[in-house]
Amino acid sequence: MSKLFLISGLGADERLFSKLDLSGFDVVAIPWIKPGPHDTLATYAARLIREFGIVPQSSVIGVSLGGMLTVEVARQVQLKHAIIISSIKSAHEAPRYFKFFRSRAAQVLVSGKLAKTIGLVLMPVFGQRPGSEGGQIFSSMLKDSDAEFLTWAMHAVLDWSGNPVSSKINHIIGEADLVFHQRKIKDAIVVPKGDHLMVYVRAAEISGLIRGILQS
Repeated sequence: MSKLFLISGLGADERLFSKLDLSGFDVVAIPWIKPGPHDTLATYAARLIREFGIVPQSSVIGVSLGGMLTVEVARQVQLKHAIIISSIKSAHEAPRYFKFFRSRAAQVLVSGKLAKTIGLVLMPVFGQRPGSEGGQIFSSMLKDSDAEFLTWAMHAVLDWSGNPVSSKINHIIGEADLVFHQRKIKDAIVVPKGDHLMVYVRAAEISGLIRGILQS
């Protein structure tokens, strides 16, 4: 049986996938490794391929940042299935606010330490409320995230010049995702009222979509 690799999102870890029903698959949740000073999403993806043995005919599921890394893995390895959730499959689908955060004036805001400090402010952007199940897992994962990794990842995402890949990318996006806007995304399964953390808060529905793709 080929392996099914999971790559989580920015400020998240394998707990993001904890409610999915992936029974019957040989699942490997990939932990974050320390990025090198000059790593891009493409070179970081290459390191994940080597470190965790992602070989041809493997399947990869990535959420948010993990989705962009999944695209870069698919660029380097012929995957059986590449599934991205709450993410974008090319820089052309990036939201307009990326342009602001790339500006010199906004660089002070691209900080992992700041992101960890203002987590409560960021929570509604991810579609969650303080005290809710989604809000609790969001806060817990962000608290446990490494600030230096977050800073690197935010810059790497903003600098990503990823073009569409020739291999098929199965894309699932939420209609109400405020991080990546559904209206800018083409060729995707749109989940009605789905938010950025729907892989966790609507795990049963997302599990069904994933299983349908993996069994196709």
